[in-house]
Amino acid sequence: MSLDTVVEDIRDEARAQAEEIRAEAEERADEVVAEAEAEAERIREEREREATRQVEQEREQKLSSAKLEAKQARLEARREVLQDVRDEVEQAIAGLEDGREELTRALLEDAAAEFDDDDTVEVYGRADDQELLESILEDYDGYEYAGEFDCLGGVVAESAGSRVRVKNTFDSVLDEVWEDNLKAVSDRLFEQ
Repeated sequence: MSLDTVVEDIRDEARAQAEEIRAEAEERADEVVAEAEAEAERIREEREREATRQVEQEREQKLSSAKLEAKQARLEARREVLQDVRDEVEQAIAGLEDGREELTRALLEDAAAEFDDDDTVEVYGRADDQELLESILEDYDGYEYAGEFDCLGGVVAESAGSRVRVKNTFDSVLDEVWEDNLKAVSDRLFEQ
């Protein structure tokens, strides 16, 4: 065998090894590219899911916030309507003429039950009811009109001797009736 043949055999073998190395490198490069593309696709899909989830979460938060604001606005409107009704009731009571004396007498009689017979009782009432109260108090021994009290009507009676103060005003009765019936009034006003 000649030297040229040996050299040629070595070159052929080197070319074959180079070709094999190149083929393996291309195969490995294809695998790396495929893995990179798969990873890129996975990341894209994950980011897309995350973006969709975030958009849905923000939409839910805004919807929830809008519902809460609407509910608060409805409640505030209801409070305003109830306050308007209460104001109208107070005006009607303050302007009450028929039955005012009878109601005032009943409230004074209830208050009088809290005092001893020998107590001196000072009675306060609405400024516009002074004459009415003075007239009613003529029927009670030891009771005298003592001045005005800021109320819709009725009486506030107190005795220094027994240290008792009874507030039987139209306001206090209205407060009690209002609290006891607020739900029924609200249900009737806002039937759904």
